[in-house]
Amino acid sequence: MPEVPSDSQTEFARLYTATVAPLRRYITRLLGNRAEAEDVAHDAYARIYEKTADKPEALLYTTARRLAINRLKRRGISPISNTPLSDDAFSPAPDQTRQTMAREELALMEAAIAELPPGCRQVLLLRKVELLSHREIADRLGIAVSTVEKQHARALRLLRASLTDRLDTLATPSDVNPEVGS
Repeated sequence: MPEVPSDSQTEFARLYTATVAPLRRYITRLLGNRAEAEDVAHDAYARIYEKTADKPEALLYTTARRLAINRLKRRGISPISNTPLSDDAFSPAPDQTRQTMAREELALMEAAIAELPPGCRQVLLLRKVELLSHREIADRLGIAVSTVEKQHARALRLLRASLTDRLDTLATPSDVNPEVGS
């Protein structure tokens, strides 16, 4: 008598079918190597196979991204490259206006992060740039997880307030040159 697949096996099969191609493309963009991307995707599916999650696709992508980043660290290179990996890996370059806006937003973000208190800044960068969990940050810094959580929340609050103030300042009419357009 053939074995009937359980509900969890059926759900996993659906998840795999729906995500395998986009996940491999995503990881290929991160790693720049299709064969490595397939290995990382396989490892990610293996890690989440028996886990239950409210959002299994988010867990899968987070797991895959962390595995890819770990692989990049082992290779000793950054996941960000100035050269495209392939013609189909990225969408066409944004126009000049969008590039200028992106540079301005980046400068605002860097300035706002630089003004954060040192502890908050360190926790924020470890969380958002190195993608470490609160537990990993606590272990690295030798502080309590609750301290990391509080500093992360404070950093986000301060960053939001700073960026809001900066954007409001940029939008005020007093910054507009009255001679332009006359």
